[in-house]
Amino acid sequence: MLPALAPPHTRTDAAAGNASTTGAHPDATSTEGATTIAAPDAALQQVLELDGALAIALVDLGSGMALATRNVVPFDLELAAAVNTEVVRAELRAIESLGLREQIEDILITLSGQYHLIRLSSRPDLAGVFSYLVLDRRRSNLALARRALKALEDQLEL
Repeated sequence: MLPALAPPHTRTDAAAGNASTTGAHPDATSTEGATTIAAPDAALQQVLELDGALAIALVDLGSGMALATRNVVPFDLELAAAVNTEVVRAELRAIESLGLREQIEDILITLSGQYHLIRLSSRPDLAGVFSYLVLDRRRSNLALARRALKALEDQLEL
């Protein structure tokens, strides 16, 4: 079992890309040493604290709309949400066409300078939602990123 993510200590203004120091997010609550996060923004901010994390979004697979976004560099997450919705749909069609009885955990897109990691939610109450994380390839660790997205899914409440 993964440990709960700690409340964020920095908050990034996604529009300006500015970081400022704050206390724990008001929507984060602690019970017996574990943190449950109710607000998507607080949960996304914790993932952005990973070394090399550049941008993250929660996306509705049905509409292609970003439900929540955070970024530390300028990045068009609304467009990325729509485009990556098509990537996920294409992979789902491929799995169905091949007759595979498998579920997608994640999809990795490797660029020359970035990793783009897509994780589909396996929770029934988050069906049709995926997370999309952009990482700096030189500074990030894919294993830690995958683990953080799983923890995000486990703790997230929409």
